[in-house]
Amino acid sequence: MTQQPVATPQPVATSDKLDAAVLKVAGVVVLGAIMSILDVTVVSVALPTFQSEFGASYARVAWTMTAYTLALATVIPLSGWAADRFGTKRLYMIALALFTIGSGLCATADTIGQLIAYRVLQGLGGGMLMPLGMTIMTRAAGPHRIGRLMAVLGIPMLLGPIGGPILGGWLIDVASWHWIFLINLPIGVIALIYAQLALPKDNPEPSESFDFVGMLMLSPGLALFLYGVSSLPEAGTFADSGVWVPMLIGAALVVAFVLYSFRPRHPLLDLRLFRNRRLTIAAVTMFVFIIAFMGAGLLFPSYFLQVRGESTLAAGLLIAPQGLGAMLTMPIAGMLADKVPVGRTVPFALLLIIAGFFTFTQVDANTSYVLLCGSLFVMGLGMGGTMMPIMTSALKTLTGHEVARGSTLVNILQQIGGSVGAAVMSVILTKELNTSQPIPGVTDPSGKPLSEAGLAIAAQQRPELLQQFPVDPSFIERGLDFAANAFATTFWVAFALVLLTLIPAAFLPRRRERSHLLDDQPGDQPGDQPRTPVVVH
Repeated sequence: MTQQPVATPQPVATSDKLDAAVLKVAGVVVLGAIMSILDVTVVSVALPTFQSEFGASYARVAWTMTAYTLALATVIPLSGWAADRFGTKRLYMIALALFTIGSGLCATADTIGQLIAYRVLQGLGGGMLMPLGMTIMTRAAGPHRIGRLMAVLGIPMLLGPIGGPILGGWLIDVASWHWIFLINLPIGVIALIYAQLALPKDNPEPSESFDFVGMLMLSPGLALFLYGVSSLPEAGTFADSGVWVPMLIGAALVVAFVLYSFRPRHPLLDLRLFRNRRLTIAAVTMFVFIIAFMGAGLLFPSYFLQVRGESTLAAGLLIAPQGLGAMLTMPIAGMLADKVPVGRTVPFALLLIIAGFFTFTQVDANTSYVLLCGSLFVMGLGMGGTMMPIMTSALKTLTGHEVARGSTLVNILQQIGGSVGAAVMSVILTKELNTSQPIPGVTDPSGKPLSEAGLAIAAQQRPELLQQFPVDPSFIERGLDFAANAFATTFWVAFALVLLTLIPAAFLPRRRERSHLLDDQPGDQPGDQPRTPVVVH
């Protein structure tokens, strides 16, 4: 009688293979994740196109990314509560529909403001796809195969950086920017049909209350603060009310949220979990890394487009080595995360990123493509060995009832970091470019003086402008050199932040740690069923 309970769970706990039933469900999740992740990378290569199409600054068009990631951060905690109340299958299909409708609306945008608004709607749907997908997969596979699950869900994360820029560049070159959104419509319909057929039926359960007050403070607070930051290049000074007023209100709302979040029993973000030292270290490491890497990642295609004059397809192909590098290391890192302490692997991965990143701090208007593509490949190798192990380490320190709240906390920080990175890096680049010397006697149609860098960048994408504005070629040459230096300066800021990531990474666990996921599993009362941890992206 004593031997049977011991013998029965052992094979289940040690079996780490994903069977056919799990892989069938995984197909739905991966398809939804590809839509969501691919959309981020597709849009990254389109930012210079948005600049010329809508006549907006880089800091302004970067809000098509910032607004999307802020919407993701808003909806991640909501998805866990709504999944319990309405059922994961139903909510997953609603998220797919919302994302698909948002994509169609994005393609109809006539102004940059409309596009940003529709990207928010798209982000609300896309933000639920990964958390719900991870919830569905974890319930299907069980907590003992988290490392394997991370490796499977790494597939869209690998395809996104490779396929997204290439697909986006090709669609823009052969059709128009509208098609980077229209392409989601048939994929969304297929995903909806597949989800209806493959996902198990819903079993909604009574859910804990949702912290709507916290959401109304955190999301608007972050949006206002980042809006103020992104207004800085156009305003030119922090003293401008368009800069400091939204920044002040936004900061006050965020501080109020932090103070408030310790009061509810089920807060939007459970900051009490920061008492867990290992979770805190993992979260801080990821947050700083995401600000640097995701922010600078938006600039790689823009450098090739605006300084080197490449087509959008060529720019997508040139940054593909980064995704190829990650493809090699991410599956290995996912498997090692279950066996090797992350403190022994992540610092080495970060050193690879630092080595590759340094090249971009030295870019000029003629830097070798072999050197740049090689550096992107090395950075990809490092990135593949960084993200998944940190996430897995954070999850392992939590007990079963803490996993949903802890992974929500880490993933919202991840999305916030992406939003901050996109806003800050675009602001630094725009501010640098705005200091370029004006060309004497040359103005745009609105009467504003044209700068050397401004005309040089515009002429790289639309060579016919040089006939409209016939200037000495030396102005264009100086403008391109200035633009390259502006990118290099921005890359220096990101490089410094990646170096800073080494500090918290040095405190990641170096000894093998026991997973606590099953610590509070059944045993308290007869008849209890194992509680499957809910993991979100």
